[in-house]
Amino acid sequence: MPGSLVGVVVRCPTIGAHLRTLYRSKADREVVARWCRSRLDAWAVPHRCETVDVADARVHLTFVGAGPFRVLFVPGTNFNAASSLTIAEALARRWGVILVDLPGQPGLGSGERPRAAHRGWYGGKLAEALDAIDAEPVVGLGHSLGGSVLLACDSDRIAGRVLLAPAGIVPLHVDLCMMVPSLRWLVAPTLERTESMLDGFTAPGNVPPAAVARWLYLVASHCRSTLAPPPLPDETLQRRVDSPLIVATGAHDRFLPPERLGPAAREQLGVDLEVIEGAGHLAGDERPETVTDLVDVLMNRVDSRADRA
Repeated sequence: MPGSLVGVVVRCPTIGAHLRTLYRSKADREVVARWCRSRLDAWAVPHRCETVDVADARVHLTFVGAGPFRVLFVPGTNFNAASSLTIAEALARRWGVILVDLPGQPGLGSGERPRAAHRGWYGGKLAEALDAIDAEPVVGLGHSLGGSVLLACDSDRIAGRVLLAPAGIVPLHVDLCMMVPSLRWLVAPTLERTESMLDGFTAPGNVPPAAVARWLYLVASHCRSTLAPPPLPDETLQRRVDSPLIVATGAHDRFLPPERLGPAAREQLGVDLEVIEGAGHLAGDERPETVTDLVDVLMNRVDSRADRA
């Protein structure tokens, strides 16, 4: 599911007692990795990559931007650094940025993930990776699944969080108008069906980058998607109430519309929802500067808190 798209559960080979592979075969894994490496190699923005081995997983990190690395970007389901260059470039014009390829998601991290969806595993792997690189405190920006992972991650190295159309707070809304093209994309993927499916992800008049359509066509052809993540336990959400936090969604987001996410964010996290005009579910591609401005706002809050400490 791109960002939040509902997928299907498919039986796949056992990797360990609790892990399974997301790729259909080793050849499919290499096709995906080759696309990611080629896109990053062709990226004109200076950057470097590093792979971090943690317990039962491998996390791939892409470092971009000048100065201290102050922002951590965690993409949504089926996304990674190579498919998130639009928001990466906007962020990197202001700060040093770390882009995460989560293990268990298509990309350059390891391809195994828990047999049952739970963000505690993802959040734990993220915390281990930050420890492994001895990261300075960062502001985390998480989109969809990435927002849920940031909420579940207890690392002290995350000083604040910007959650963009985050999963984990309220169940995602998927109507038949979204479900039908999504199932067609999954069951018999073509580039045309991928583009049709993506029509529901953006605000009227916005078109996702062509690379995103090509990437998601590749994902449906070579990977097994996952179900939309359910809400996190109340105790996990309560741990974030007193930390610097912004929750935002696009005004035209059909998965997490403001009228559903807003009340949940206020009730469970104690924050008012920021609504991004002119954006749908892919606000990082549609309104990258607006998203970057939200990170800037939270960065100032984090710095002010540190100055008072």
